[in-house]
Amino acid sequence: MPIIDVAALKKVYPIAIKEPGLKGTLNHFFRRQYRNVEAVRQVSFQIEPGEVVGFLGPNGAGKTTTLKMLTGLIHPTSGVVKVAGQVPFRRAPDFLQQITLVMGQKQQLLWDLPAMDSLRINGAIYGLSDRTFRDRVSELATMLDIADKLKQPVRKLSLGERMKAEMLAALIHQPKVLFLDEPTLGLDVNAQVAVREFLKEYNRRYEATILLTSHYMADITALCDRVLLIYQGELIYDGGLDGLLNRFAPYREVKVELAQDADVGKLAQYGEVETLAGCTASLIVQRADLTETVSRMLADLPVQDLTVTDPPIEEVIGRVFQAGAVA
Repeated sequence: MPIIDVAALKKVYPIAIKEPGLKGTLNHFFRRQYRNVEAVRQVSFQIEPGEVVGFLGPNGAGKTTTLKMLTGLIHPTSGVVKVAGQVPFRRAPDFLQQITLVMGQKQQLLWDLPAMDSLRINGAIYGLSDRTFRDRVSELATMLDIADKLKQPVRKLSLGERMKAEMLAALIHQPKVLFLDEPTLGLDVNAQVAVREFLKEYNRRYEATILLTSHYMADITALCDRVLLIYQGELIYDGGLDGLLNRFAPYREVKVELAQDADVGKLAQYGEVETLAGCTASLIVQRADLTETVSRMLADLPVQDLTVTDPPIEEVIGRVFQAGAVA
């Protein structure tokens, strides 16, 4: 059975309308009017136990609203959602023991106290015995390489160290389902890599299910075999990264190095010239025309080197959102 099961999930927010001026203020007070904003529209998907799934979309697409419904923070307007066999908004203790939510822009650790003090509070909340608490803190701190920082005040930790400590606090109860909203937000490259490697190891060791949102495509490509794309509240894609390229990027990138300087006009007959610098050029070629185009280039041009690649995944997703593509 899927550990996350979502069917026709919808969230509508009533937004008050207020006209400017005194009259608008009085009307707003006595005869308030509203307009409905659909943050999430009829979203359906299933996630199996142990999967790591990327959840992508532009700002305001409905990602965080969906995560909040999946974790029980807000009530859906309509639709069905079950996580670990539970209805999230009922917030049953058994449900809360099985999930966690990490938001890169929020913190739960007390700023002026050592991280260990906050961890002890979390351990008490989840009813962990002293031995279980010590064992889990030791294991997670070792995996995160932060054991020597837990007795320092949180305000003295670097951003990367604070994120690791936040991750430890969120996982102290060993949840089965991790909802991660921008967990590497603002981190430097080394800290991002460390968090990714930790999540890989946590998933492997505990077979935890992870639903991850991130604006860093390196997070998605490093961790996720499957992605969900949401745009204007609607799910527009559910599948693998390779399938995403095949569906939304019907072209390939051809990089060619010539024996002499290239001419834009001549290269344009083979495809869209993306970049040109001396003898080196990059062209966009439709997938259906790729074989024939490459053959003509090799026959007509003084080619010294030629490579064919897929476009960068972030470029593909950017084009999808700009075009507003739908399933």
